[in-house]
Amino acid sequence: MKDSPLDEIVDYLDAYLRVAEIPDEAGALNGLQVENSGQVTSIVVAVDASQRTIDRVVAECDSGALLLVHHGLFWDGNQPIAGRRYRRVKALLDHDIALYSAHIPLDAHPEVGNNAVLARMLGILDPVPFDDYRGTPFGASGHLIMSRDRLVELVTEVLGAPVHLIAGGPETTTRVGVITGGAGGRIGAAARAGLDTFVTGEGAHHTTFDALECGVNVLYAGHYATETVGVKALAEHLGHRFGMRWNFHDHPTGL
Repeated sequence: MKDSPLDEIVDYLDAYLRVAEIPDEAGALNGLQVENSGQVTSIVVAVDASQRTIDRVVAECDSGALLLVHHGLFWDGNQPIAGRRYRRVKALLDHDIALYSAHIPLDAHPEVGNNAVLARMLGILDPVPFDDYRGTPFGASGHLIMSRDRLVELVTEVLGAPVHLIAGGPETTTRVGVITGGAGGRIGAAARAGLDTFVTGEGAHHTTFDALECGVNVLYAGHYATETVGVKALAEHLGHRFGMRWNFHDHPTGL
């Protein structure tokens, strides 16, 4: 294992994830969010740049680590470096930890993206997008024939998290789509794409009726749990590319 220049890793990630090309919410602020002194000693991945994630990196990792997350520091917009944001940033700087965030660019990636990875884990061999996010093809779908009860068991097994089923579609699935995270509002898009089953993280109360009236089985497997798969896949990819060790820090929210 070896150290690598931070700018080399960042340039690679920006290009590999197409950060400059893929639209996102302003608060996502994809890319390098906090710089370190210039060398990366190890890679740590997590879903969220929360205080407990940062504190664990500080406690367990040598200085110079790169923390790679799906949800970064700036979701609450353009705010002063004060209060909890100050505490997070200070902890990173004091321990020379760099922070890189990738939201929609990671969701949408065809190789290491949350959607594609989870679809493949469920047995969809060559998933293709079925939805659109601001002009970017989005989601992952394909043929998957099994009982919906077995699919619930499978999702539970691969994610290690409970699944809530809204049984709006057929008892045997044929075309299944995945959008990780909080995509309950995309049930209609799944139905229009000809899917009978839709796997996502969470949705609002009224989406129960969306699923029943659109004729789609919906599996809510947790916002957090469904978005653990992409950061792990990206870390494994980076580890091979740069010859670096990596770890996943698990901080489940229960949501």
